[in-house]
This record gives sequence, structure tokens and C-alpha cells, in this order.
Amino acid sequence: MLLNAILAAAVAMTAQASPAPQMPAPAAILKSTERVATWQLDHRNAFEHMPAASRSVRDPRDWQQATFWVALTELADRSRDPAYARAIVELGRAQRWRLGDKAFHADDQLIAQAWIWAAAHGAGSEAVVPAKAYFDAVLANPPVGDLVFRPNPSGHGDPICTQRWCWADALFMAPPTLLQFSRATRDPRYARFAHEEFRATTDYLYDRKDRLFFRDSRFFERRDAKGRKLFWSRGNGWVMAGLVRILDELPKTDPQRAYYVGLFRDMAARIVGLQKPDGFWAPSLLDDGKDTPPETSGTAFFTYAFAWGVDVGILDAQTYRPAAIRGWGALERSVQPDGMLGWVQQVSDRPDSVAASDTQFYGAGAYVLAGTALYDLSRHGAAR
Repeated sequence: MLLNAILAAAVAMTAQASPAPQMPAPAAILKSTERVATWQLDHRNAFEHMPAASRSVRDPRDWQQATFWVALTELADRSRDPAYARAIVELGRAQRWRLGDKAFHADDQLIAQAWIWAAAHGAGSEAVVPAKAYFDAVLANPPVGDLVFRPNPSGHGDPICTQRWCWADALFMAPPTLLQFSRATRDPRYARFAHEEFRATTDYLYDRKDRLFFRDSRFFERRDAKGRKLFWSRGNGWVMAGLVRILDELPKTDPQRAYYVGLFRDMAARIVGLQKPDGFWAPSLLDDGKDTPPETSGTAFFTYAFAWGVDVGILDAQTYRPAAIRGWGALERSVQPDGMLGWVQQVSDRPDSVAASDTQFYGAGAYVLAGTALYDLSRHGAAR
């Protein structure tokens, strides 16, 4: 904790030494967020800008699209345009409120967050019936394998460990979903399962020295060409964004809350010091080279986490508010003239190449999350 305080103070001194970035007006932030969301909605069947997307991207229940649809619920809560809420409900009805087809895979559980929202916004209880059947089956037959990320013995299909949360991305996909479902149904069993599995994954993948998550066990010993550990920006972004959505579900009186607050602050204190002068975070977080490319998905998730954390009083405003504003500025510079978000690293499990013309549903989703959180921070700051 003392080290965290020292790091935060050092970052604050650096921020004071340079001009503080100016917070955009709430209306401007919302307009930019709606612009990217609208482009993605209008191009939901266009995949030419997603060169590395898996074929499953065409399935709205898959995590690639689900990230966008879940983020859209946040925009629907803030926008005066009813098109966003209508699109979510129409999609849910078209998909018959189903989750993904894999019985235990976290990626196939994320879309349930959109259905839970829809149930409370006009769709009714039928919107969560498939989710209840899905999660009841998980609780009745909880996977008990280890978290080692190794190839499936059959030679094809997902690693066996993905029946549990053995990769960092899963901490965005599954635990917030279960906690939302637990609150919606007033059934604590789902929350207990989420807390137990989250701790198991964190104990396994979190590097407490570097205060960052390995993507999965394959990366424990891997290093880049300069001997640095490989901490993937989007992988850690998934975790930070997942922590936001977990904490948003836990009342201040919840005995589990302190654990997540501690982890959130611990990671934030490390990540804020890794932001580049241009406002982006590098695809590989420890790569501080000047030639690292812009990358918007990780940057957007960190911007979301910092803006939200400051707004709710978990993170120090002097340290993290400027970082969130700089992150947002970098993201806005990445939006193409037509509203498409560029510089989104494609589907991967590690730092990789990225181009200005690359986009993805999850990139737009991360942008929308960042925009809605910064909108709240700007609006509340203006009201104080």
C-alpha cells in the first residue's frame, strides 16, 4: 500500500509539471460516443474492417459483438435517442434471449448482461429465462479442472481449462454477468460462485510484483525481444473494465467489495504510469518505445476504468482524471471521419500489429464504455 501511495504521488507530481488537459463538455462527449455507436449499429453486417475476426463475429451472442451490445446498454441509459434501447430489445427478441452455445465458456455468457438490462427496460422476465437455465446448469455441475492453459487433448476445440476462467479476458465476460444476474434474481448463489472463481483466477494469473495480469499461463515465462514480460494491454483492459462492472454491482456494505477495490486500485496505480505521452497505452504494456503503434481497445478500457473510478470516489482525481482525459483525446483522434473507430487490435491473445483501418465490435464497445463513464464524470464535475 505504501508503494502504491508513492507511485500515485509521483504520477501526480508529473501531472502538475505539465498543463492539465481540459475536460470536454458532457454534450460533446455524448455526441462523440453516439457517433461511434451509430456507425457500429449501421455497419453491424460489414466485416471488411475486421481482418482477424473469427467467423463467430457474425453471431451477436458471441463475445466479439456482445461487448458492443453490453456497452450500448450504458449509452441507452444516457442518450435521448431511443434507437439504442430499441436495437437491444429487438436483437434480444430475434435471438430468443439465448446465451452462447458453449455450456461453461465465459465468452458465451457476456451477452446475458444485455438481456438482463432489457428485462428491466420493457422486455419483461422472459428475457432472462434462458440465462437462468444456463447458469443453474453451471451451478449444478461446476467445472473443477485446473487453470493451466494447454491444448485440448482431442486436438481440436477450446482448451479444457476454458470451462473455468483460465484467461484474463474471462474476468470481463462472466463475473459481472453473474453478479448482475444474482442481483436481478435476488439469489446469492450466483454471486458466491462468481467470487470464488474470480479469486481463483486472480491468484493464478495476477503478477503481484508487476501488478498486472498475464493473459493465461502460457505467458508466465514468455518475454519480448528485450527480455520484458508480456503483459497485454487489452487483456489487462478486460480485467480493469470487469472490475468496474463488478464494483458497480456491489453495495458498499458488501463484505466482498474491499477485495475488488484493493485490486482495482493496485492495478490502476501501475497502469496509470504506463500511459504514453500521446494518451495511448501500448499493445504490450511494458513496451515504452516511441514507435509503438496506437491501440484503442486497451486504451478505451483503461479510460473507462479511470473515469469511472474517479467519478465514484475510488480513484484520486488529481492523478487519474488527467489520464482519463488524455486517453479520451487519443481515442477521439482514432475515430475516422465517418465515425468508425480505428486502431483496434484484432482478435488475439497477445500484443500484435494494428492498423488505422482496423476496427471491431469490442473496440466500439470499449469506446462507448469510456465515453459514458467520462460523460458522467464531466457532468458531475460541472454540477459540483
